[in-house]
Amino acid sequence: MNSALTSFSHRFISPSDLPAATPTLLLLHGTGGNEHDLIPIGRELMPHAALLSPRGRVLERGMPRFFRRFAEGVFDIDDIKRQAAALNEFLDAAATAYSFDRQRVIAVGYSNGANIAAALLLLHGAVLAGAVLLRPMTPLVPEPLPDLAGVPVLVVAGKYDGLVTTAETERLAGLLQTAGATVTLAMLEQGHQLSQEDIRIAREWLQAGHVAVG
Repeated sequence: MNSALTSFSHRFISPSDLPAATPTLLLLHGTGGNEHDLIPIGRELMPHAALLSPRGRVLERGMPRFFRRFAEGVFDIDDIKRQAAALNEFLDAAATAYSFDRQRVIAVGYSNGANIAAALLLLHGAVLAGAVLLRPMTPLVPEPLPDLAGVPVLVVAGKYDGLVTTAETERLAGLLQTAGATVTLAMLEQGHQLSQEDIRIAREWLQAGHVAVG
């Protein structure tokens, strides 16, 4: 079996009648989560999509994450680069193994998972058809910026988030826009935890056809 595929513990769920044009949701959990956490949310967001849910390979006091950090909000940039590259290779391998269209992968990430999804775009360019970033921070600022022209990104933040400030959210949205992404920013009357309002906004954004996967 391809070593890139086995480098992440993961789940893949495909409808039995999966057509070639069906999108795949890449589900990326937050700190302490695993490959099972976001499966129900993925089903709510896009019931007929294939679901690919990897577990972060880094452990912080026994809790899975997608990259290392030195402190809250202080990230290990070298490890972000390593882990984003590994995740990109995993996606290539998974597309071959599970016969889904690599060009129709939409990331849905929460917190640390949103950060690695943002890093994937900032470091590797338009390798995703789109992304839903829930409670993200700016993982890094690459030089030069990639060409993300036409890549749709939804950023959903909480006004009362004790971990991510509004300024930090706007910084990431601005960075992605400068790189050419089409960014939709939603600020909710919420904290860091996800709510049904997050799911509703993300589902409506996906259903509105912002991501061209058909």
